[in-house]
Amino acid sequence: MTRPLLNPPCVGWKRDLPTPIDAPAIEASLGSKTPNHQDTIYLEISRPITSARGLMSFLALPISIYTLFIPKLILDSYNENDFTSLVIGPFMLALCIWTIVFAVRIDISPPRDEPIRFNRARQKIYAYNFKHRWWNPFEKWEVVPVSYDWSQVRAEHWSQVGALNGGVIFKWGVMLSIIEPGTNNVIDRFRLSTMCADEYLWAYVCTYMQKGPSALPPPGPPKDHNDVLWCEVALRLAPEVAWPADMDQESRTAP
Repeated sequence: MTRPLLNPPCVGWKRDLPTPIDAPAIEASLGSKTPNHQDTIYLEISRPITSARGLMSFLALPISIYTLFIPKLILDSYNENDFTSLVIGPFMLALCIWTIVFAVRIDISPPRDEPIRFNRARQKIYAYNFKHRWWNPFEKWEVVPVSYDWSQVRAEHWSQVGALNGGVIFKWGVMLSIIEPGTNNVIDRFRLSTMCADEYLWAYVCTYMQKGPSALPPPGPPKDHNDVLWCEVALRLAPEVAWPADMDQESRTAP
């Protein structure tokens, strides 16, 4: 059985993909995706957090209505000396508030996109990463842009099986891991894709960085991640993508 190359491997690790200097063994493809930008200097790929922004807030609406009645239930339990309900009531109130805050924040706090740039001229990668802890929706969630040398990047294919509302869900994707130079020790990690082209997308990126855009099939029209429809309420409330000025300039230009 093949063992993981990296220390530690990503969660759900299935196999390591070719390194940045290896020739891709499969077709380079973006699937149904189209790059945000592609020329001889840099490639920018979209990494939307979810395709259903606004769904969580919608599902939390009944909980919001129920929450309005909990204080009265607690007061009635106090007047009726119902000790059990008096204990459960505040717990339910706290749980409902947590659920509502999480649902709203997970819909509108992440940026409209988490683009990732591959600068062929500089042989560097730039990632617009949104950091948050799902279990604490009351803390500050923020974007942490990072930059690394292309030679430090490794890719891992992962998959996971989980349960949701009594059903089974299966997820897969490609994780990019950043290694300490000269070792296989991971110092940072962020996703390249989830449930889309996956290995073909990694082959696309490697082909671009190794041979340039001329070795790739012509891409579709570029997409502006800040351009959203009027009906996409959650996305319109979400922060626009705004790279730090210095990183934005560096990631789009040659040395």
